[in-house]
Amino acid sequence: MSGIYVGTSGFNYKHWSNGVFYPEDIPQREWLEYYARNFDTVELNVSFYRLPKESVFEGWHERTPTNFIFVVKGSRFITHIKRLKDCKDSIELFFGRAKGLKEKLGVVLWQLPPNFRVDAERLNEFCELLKKNKVAKGTKQVFEFRHDSWFCDKVYEILKTHNFSLCVAHSKCWPCEKVITANYVYMRFHGGEVLYGSNYSDEELKMWASKAQKWLNEGKDIYVYFNNDAYGYAVRNAKKFRELLKS
Repeated sequence: MSGIYVGTSGFNYKHWSNGVFYPEDIPQREWLEYYARNFDTVELNVSFYRLPKESVFEGWHERTPTNFIFVVKGSRFITHIKRLKDCKDSIELFFGRAKGLKEKLGVVLWQLPPNFRVDAERLNEFCELLKKNKVAKGTKQVFEFRHDSWFCDKVYEILKTHNFSLCVAHSKCWPCEKVITANYVYMRFHGGEVLYGSNYSDEELKMWASKAQKWLNEGKDIYVYFNNDAYGYAVRNAKKFRELLKS
């Protein structure tokens, strides 16, 4: 049976406190535990900006239920500074720490900058490096491209060869192509009208849920994360999306 994982992009938002999502009587140090009682997966954004120590990842592992799944966002040093080039040592460091999540490390998301144009050869070399890393090769890999030039058959074939997923990323700012390149589908919702700050309507969610249901029926695992954190919209939309998939 295919798996369904629906959650939010990040969980540690101060504007989710005071009843927006986290009850007033729950201290910030217990937010992850509370989040994990409501969702079975989360996308960690912190690793994009700074790479936590392995002990921090181990702590997250210990604080969450057995069936909880983490998505770790790839380091911006790899995607934005090195731009996927000569990354063997960086990959070793990244996964050397992320392995602290153990079996709960489900997916790694590589988000490329919008000014990074297609380089199929570099992408393939990077994918090959991932396959050679002991931790990475046992983890699903997802690529979120933000420049139009990446959305081409050559890139799709590279991803298909490695069974890596093209992120279906919805927003008004970046391309959104519904091309499936792996036996799992990764969906990211950044907000409809306002980036990170708009609430998806029930009709919009129903439309996207019907697409997800189709992919589920084809035997694919589905990973869905809402990144419209303003006003707690991400939580609200994630819960509704999950309901729609179960109905």
